[in-house]
Amino acid sequence: MKTVVFDKPILTGDVAVPGDKSISHRAVMLGSIAEGETKITGFLDGEDCLRTIDIFRQLGVSIEREGTNVTVDSPGLQGWQLPSGDLYAGNSGTTARLMLGILAGSNIESVLTGDESLSKRPMNRVTLPLSTMGASIAGGPDGNLLPLTIAGGHLTAIDYKMPVASAQVKSAILFAGLNAEGTTTISEKTVSRDHTERMLMQFGASIQVDGFKVSVKGGNVLHGTEVIVPGDISSAAFFMSAAAMIKGSSVTFKNVGLNPTRTGILDVLRNMGARVEILEEKNGVGEPFGTVKVSYGELRATEISGELIPRLIDELPIIALLATQAEGTTVIKDAEELRVKETDRIAAVTSELKKIGADIEATDDGMIIHGPTALTGGTLTSYGDHRVGMMAAIAALIASEPIQIEDPECIAISYPGFFEDLDKLAQPANANG
Repeated sequence: MKTVVFDKPILTGDVAVPGDKSISHRAVMLGSIAEGETKITGFLDGEDCLRTIDIFRQLGVSIEREGTNVTVDSPGLQGWQLPSGDLYAGNSGTTARLMLGILAGSNIESVLTGDESLSKRPMNRVTLPLSTMGASIAGGPDGNLLPLTIAGGHLTAIDYKMPVASAQVKSAILFAGLNAEGTTTISEKTVSRDHTERMLMQFGASIQVDGFKVSVKGGNVLHGTEVIVPGDISSAAFFMSAAAMIKGSSVTFKNVGLNPTRTGILDVLRNMGARVEILEEKNGVGEPFGTVKVSYGELRATEISGELIPRLIDELPIIALLATQAEGTTVIKDAEELRVKETDRIAAVTSELKKIGADIEATDDGMIIHGPTALTGGTLTSYGDHRVGMMAAIAALIASEPIQIEDPECIAISYPGFFEDLDKLAQPANANG
């Protein structure tokens, strides 16, 4: 339990948020599939990403880490060794789902497990297309839940039409396609985050992106390279939203990721009336990143739906809080994916914000939030979900009474120094007047 209380603060200053979680996972994964040495800078040393490192070490890959610098030295996927025990993904859905695609194309048999929460999250969205490629994946019920046994072997390329936008599913199929006979093609209705595609190009894969289609040719040998991991815009979104809704606030974010498939939060902040400035942008090999400044604005309600949802799916908890301070009714829809995250985020966010006075209701695929409303204090639970925990902490900035957070430790999954940065940015309003 952690008590968070502020006396009418404003947020001011600059912050360098931790490395992007999605990119950190993929850098270690592709570095382990590739032959030779891969150097990663800016790695997120949070619990989820460390689970990914642990798994590849079990498979015989040499991985050295000094803080946020990681060196991967791999013999390549076909040179991996049989693990001595189960491969444990902890609470990391990204680790589990992407590993299914990687292991399906390997030459080893392994058992993939997770913690109690991850063991309740659906896996058949990945295992079903992998099975059509010839993957041997066994577990119950119907390959939908961990633990799963994966016997790597011969795979055949497929043309797959994605039923919903999911970067995890897309990435798992692309990873399997690297070792499949033929060319695997994936078609999306809406473009999901494209970190895997960008990084596959860096490692030398034969990959083609054409609008809503991405194709990868099997039989490629990847080679180690250098990967720079930018700051995670999903983590920055919590402080961005806080700056947007607290009068007098202005925060600058250094070296934050600006991948167009991830910058939906910036579009929403602008649409709601916050001031968003891109002070610097760098577009080199890999991921675009730069410096962003977000300042307070008089907020108005908006609608978040359709193609925008995949570009900010992880930011919707903090956007819901932001909407409680906006004039009018904000509608979030087409976000049923929230129900199968670390927790059912639609139910969790609605429940917790109601506890402190928000006028919010859940729908099957999103939320409806009426604002502005004054928020009170109280005890909020994180449900072991880092995004919900951070939302609760940001709520304390505008609540009239202290907020207690149950299980705040889960925030370290994506942002180990979150509370230190929060304390640094939050200053008494009279100290800046």
